[in-house]
Amino acid sequence: MQNTSLVTGANGHLGNNLVRALLAKGDSPVAGIRNPANDIALASLGCSIARIDLLDKPSLVRAMKDVDVVYQVGAVFKHWARNPEQEIYQANLQGTRNALEAAAETGVRRVVYVSSLGALDRSRTPITEKAWNPVRTNIYFRSKTDSEKLAWELADKLGLEMVAVLPGAMIGGNCFGVTPTMSIFRTILEGKLSANPGFFFNFVDVADVAEACWLAAAKGRPGERYLLANENCTGIEEIVGIAQREFPERKIKLPPTPPRILLRLIVFLMEGISKIRGVAPELQSNYLTEFSVREVCDITKARRELGFAPKPPHEVIANTLRYVATMPA
Repeated sequence: MQNTSLVTGANGHLGNNLVRALLAKGDSPVAGIRNPANDIALASLGCSIARIDLLDKPSLVRAMKDVDVVYQVGAVFKHWARNPEQEIYQANLQGTRNALEAAAETGVRRVVYVSSLGALDRSRTPITEKAWNPVRTNIYFRSKTDSEKLAWELADKLGLEMVAVLPGAMIGGNCFGVTPTMSIFRTILEGKLSANPGFFFNFVDVADVAEACWLAAAKGRPGERYLLANENCTGIEEIVGIAQREFPERKIKLPPTPPRILLRLIVFLMEGISKIRGVAPELQSNYLTEFSVREVCDITKARRELGFAPKPPHEVIANTLRYVATMPA
């Protein structure tokens, strides 16, 4: 069935891939972006563009008129800011509130809410959709956890039909600005990885997530959450190994892994310098907890109910490395 849909954050990594996927399905997506002049990601697609700001509810109400489905993709995606509570946490909560209230006011049929694997309890093995993340150290993950909780409260209160999707670390093409996740690949390709922190990431192809968002709109069960990830994580050593095979001419090397106590000291110094200079540190202390475990995800529910079929991590990583190598500096 053809739908008229609004994609918030349409010039972001997932948003842009989702607009492309919807066009390929024959839908009529409206690409919602804050600054229509900054439409390089959408210029060749021929889709409708609407100026929206998640912190400006009237702009959302205007864009959602006569829309069947809203894909609430847009959010602040960064792990550091000068004022993290305001710039990340409060911004994501208020954006969620405005988007859902606007959807209710305009009679939107369904909301597909994009949350995050970071909103789940990742201390459990395997990770499933059932439990919320109780850890409060990473401001971005805290914002995604509490924003999704708020979204469910509002959906119930306002009578909205909502489905939530929770992607892992999205990588792949059609990225028109280096996300925190994609920056890992650029750092490795440019030989700027100063130390191996021993981190693990659950990578998933952004195009597979975009496809699953459409599937969630088409046949996801209202009131349900769907984990969009791969079953297994990938470590820094494995990413470097793939990069070495893909780009032997670059002579990419795996840096040494410092002792944990030394790594903590390095992070402490990085965070101190970042406060003085006002720039994000390469590493943060919460990363040592968030990304040091090789997690396992149970994606049975998304496979069975949505038909989610993610590409294997190593294939996606190789494709992403080749893509990042072509991105402008």
